[in-house]
Amino acid sequence: MTARHLAALVLLVPGCAALLLSAAGLLLLRDVYDRLHALAPASSLGAPLVVLALAVDTGPGRAAVKLLFTGVLIAAGGAVTTSALGRVTALLDPDGPEEVEH
Repeated sequence: MTARHLAALVLLVPGCAALLLSAAGLLLLRDVYDRLHALAPASSLGAPLVVLALAVDTGPGRAAVKLLFTGVLIAAGGAVTTSALGRVTALLDPDGPEEVEH
């Protein structure tokens, strides 16, 4: 086992744990806002860690750059998407929070 492979495993384990915990939160939580909060770590922490682990294991080169770019897009896009979904849910849900900034 090389040092690069070991470093990839160190990144992969918490990334997979974040993805699995988010999936469990999606299945176990019933409130739409709780579910939205439970899924946020999957896109902001879990997927980027998995992508980073893959890039480390791949080694330097074009493939690693593509993987890192994908991870940045997932992290940035996931946060924006979660925020947008929360806002739309609050606007459409009659039982949702009363105060929504426009």
